[in-house]
Amino acid sequence: MTTALFAVAGAVAVASAVMVVTSRRIVHAALWLVVTLGAVAGCFGALHAEFVALVQILVYVGAIVVLVLFALMLTKAPTNPLPNLTTARSPFAAAVAVVLALLLGSGVVFAFGNEKIGTVPAGSANAVGTSIFKTWVLPFEILSVLLLAALIGAIALSQRKKED
Repeated sequence: MTTALFAVAGAVAVASAVMVVTSRRIVHAALWLVVTLGAVAGCFGALHAEFVALVQILVYVGAIVVLVLFALMLTKAPTNPLPNLTTARSPFAAAVAVVLALLLGSGVVFAFGNEKIGTVPAGSANAVGTSIFKTWVLPFEILSVLLLAALIGAIALSQRKKED
């Protein structure tokens, strides 16, 4: 059952990720990103990593995608389709993506092909939280300052006066 749930969530994640990069409207791409990140959270849930799945939903779906949509709306980015920008190079980009995926996949297989994954002892949210806030507190603070700077930049860009 776990394998089937993981396979379904993985297939949804891959299909929606393809929709993210092939969507012609940037807002639709951001909404497909919500589906992709939700499916990745489903993969974590299928692997019985409930804490990581909830963090994935809260941080990425709940905060990062909302920040992206907020920045799109504040900067008045064009939301209508822009077919001229991407259609000429799409086959080349798809070929490069396939070659890169094959290279990365073969690298992982050659590096870890014969190793067996042992059972992992169940961790608690308390242990994960303690590890995060003792070891990783500085990167979290740097990320929060970076996100604040991005939000201030989006507001500053939206307040610029048009020069006619």
